[in-house]
Amino acid sequence: MSRNRQLGRSEIEIHPVVLGTFALGGWWWGPQDDQEAKDAIEASVDSGACAIDTAPVYGFGHAETLIGEAIRGRRSRVQICTKLGLRWDGEGRFFFPARHQGDKLKVCHDLHPTRVREECEASLKRLQTDYIDLYQVHWPDPETPIADTMGALLRLREEGKIRAIGVSNYTVDQMREAQAALGDVPLASTQPRYSLLHRKTERSLLPFCREERVGMIGYRPLEQGLLTGKVGPDRVFEAGDERATQSIFSLENRLGIQAALESLKDLAEAKQA
Repeated sequence: MSRNRQLGRSEIEIHPVVLGTFALGGWWWGPQDDQEAKDAIEASVDSGACAIDTAPVYGFGHAETLIGEAIRGRRSRVQICTKLGLRWDGEGRFFFPARHQGDKLKVCHDLHPTRVREECEASLKRLQTDYIDLYQVHWPDPETPIADTMGALLRLREEGKIRAIGVSNYTVDQMREAQAALGDVPLASTQPRYSLLHRKTERSLLPFCREERVGMIGYRPLEQGLLTGKVGPDRVFEAGDERATQSIFSLENRLGIQAALESLKDLAEAKQA
């Protein structure tokens, strides 16, 4: 029996376990092995967890390219959830600095309708597909009206290049505005950060999603490995791994998390979870 669930009010059915590919691009966590990345994608699909979440900025195109290679010949079994709205050529409103292969980059917001189409075409090419199942606005663009972006996404949907429209890192008010611009087309989903260590989503966003039947795909549910039990006090981060500079990965925090995980061990084993 399929475990897939309807994503909000859209026609998309998605597995409750979604494979995130942030690290596979080899940008934030340092160099990754491409074949291991493709093996992980293939293993996910073979296990039945066929939803894959990605974004152009993950490895600056590299993660999408790896996914396209890994799912060749099995596209019909996969739900591709990618994003738009961040570019790394310094054009648009500055968001954050980055480095890639020794180059200094400026990642910027850009959700202008012309850019929406350009990004979609580029993602389709990297992913080696002619449609995207769920196309998500990665972050709001302060300089582009939400209605303009949603209008461009509606045109892509009418052309069959995307099946459903979602957002990420939107507030409740921004989601209301997006849904108003979409009219009869449902806002399929939102993607906020959500984990046992980051629960502010429960205050207003989750109640809104329940009331309006908007799907929710949380990112960083395992907090980049912290909640897996595999990033303990003895873990040494390799050169180029940005986790070494984040306070959430401090030794003190890892000790506290290890103790919390240990206290849950008997319950987890009893529930086989």
